[in-house]
Amino acid sequence: MSGAVTLYDILGVLPGASVDEIQDAYQDKAILLAPGRLSGAPSQVVAAADRALRILEQARRVLCDPDGRGRYDEQAGISRPGTGLEAPEPIPEPGWEGGIPFTGEQLEEALGELLDLLAPHPGLPHRVVVPDVRGLFASVCFDVVSRAGFQLETVRLTEHPMPVDGLVVDQSPKPGDKAHRSSTLTVHVWHPPEGAR
Repeated sequence: MSGAVTLYDILGVLPGASVDEIQDAYQDKAILLAPGRLSGAPSQVVAAADRALRILEQARRVLCDPDGRGRYDEQAGISRPGTGLEAPEPIPEPGWEGGIPFTGEQLEEALGELLDLLAPHPGLPHRVVVPDVRGLFASVCFDVVSRAGFQLETVRLTEHPMPVDGLVVDQSPKPGDKAHRSSTLTVHVWHPPEGAR
């Protein structure tokens, strides 16, 4: 799940958010895509806004339904079956258990685990698939891009933008292309212009 964007990320809420918090987050983002704010926007912006609204509606629909949310949380690795959002059990500290020091077998096992941690592991792949960030809000895009290991360059499309989260309209390289990790992903971000309703 580390590189994947979740429905919680899309709405900007934590996995423990209430239905009211999810609805509020949805409304806050959906209002930025209102027809009045898109008036006069290029067709590419309108297409990205349509996609963003579909993504937001799907996130709201799934996360506001208790059964759907439970299934989603399990599939996304946010919760384990039967545990919900409980904190994992604490891991006992190695060493003294009940006043008895390590046995020879326990010491050998601990040293083996330590050696495994210190052994060289294969590195991350140098070329990775470029994620599709079109139709995401910029704050979500920034998180996805950094998890994928890319540098980010932003091109702002609105001359006098409202001070709100922007919408990613286009990107280069294109989604699905392979690019070197730590290379630059350029995104074109649109904001509603000042004075838009």
